[in-house]
Amino acid sequence: MEIVELMASVLSTEAFALNEAAKRLEKAEADALAELFKDLIVQEGSLIFCGVGKSGLVGQKLAATFTSLGLPSHFLHPTEALHGDLGILREKDAIVLISYSGKSEEIFKLNPFLCVGPERRIALVGNVESPIAKMCDIVFDCQVHKEACLNNQAPTTSSTLTMAIGDAMAVLLEHITGLSKEGFAKYHPGGKLGKSLRLKVSDLLVSKENCGILGEEDLFKTAILKMTEFPLGAAVVLGANDKLKGLIVEGDVRRLLSKDQFDLNMNVQDVANQNPITIREDQLANDALALMEGRKNPFSVLPVLGAEGQFLGLLRLHDLFKEGL
Repeated sequence: MEIVELMASVLSTEAFALNEAAKRLEKAEADALAELFKDLIVQEGSLIFCGVGKSGLVGQKLAATFTSLGLPSHFLHPTEALHGDLGILREKDAIVLISYSGKSEEIFKLNPFLCVGPERRIALVGNVESPIAKMCDIVFDCQVHKEACLNNQAPTTSSTLTMAIGDAMAVLLEHITGLSKEGFAKYHPGGKLGKSLRLKVSDLLVSKENCGILGEEDLFKTAILKMTEFPLGAAVVLGANDKLKGLIVEGDVRRLLSKDQFDLNMNVQDVANQNPITIREDQLANDALALMEGRKNPFSVLPVLGAEGQFLGLLRLHDLFKEGL
């Protein structure tokens, strides 16, 4: 078998297992899980994941996923649980027991000591008739026809399926809570993802006080002086109540300088774009980036307006890039 065919067969094997598991999902189990999630939200409970070996690693990933969606979740190692860590589990919490065989001794030993009843236990097992499955009222079938491993031994297909079912559980929680992009951003403030969902135009704009401001009667030479004093690549023309009347960018200056008939004493309104593209201060910085780059002729400076249409400052493409957007 060619190497690429070998790798492709692994993907096919795991994809087949996921599709089969989707067919086995039962409404009763999904409904029970939804009710349990609602109860956890009301009681401000946590979701605890417990597993050993590869199942434990899957549990750690799923705990991180649920926490990122706003439900406090933790991983509990079954051996450490018997030596003090069981204190992390409270009566208002729920626990997810992960074991492909459904017979993991480390988990089964916890049964007499769990402070939550079967109705607050979820099993992710490869055998729905196993001892661990019988400890739980909510059981999801993680059985696979074969592991992708050449010897049919190493957890490959089974760990992928178990994680996928956990992801399906997480998306159900997201559906129940109605988590929005803005809500999601609360738990992801760092990195490109968090910034794209959280940063507003108002967080990055250069305030009006630091911009080159012109009056409607000013001359073009004044615009050049203002753009030199405030090197932002643009100057703005303001009317009464700080209403934006025009925008002059460096490209406008270069074009005029290249013409034979050039007059420094011309009025700024004869030079300015009197209908520039603008953005509101409360919009996402990511929206501004799309606006500035998503045009046939991208631009690098964007006027920012307030709720009443007043000019508040300039947003530069440079600053968006600087933030990693």
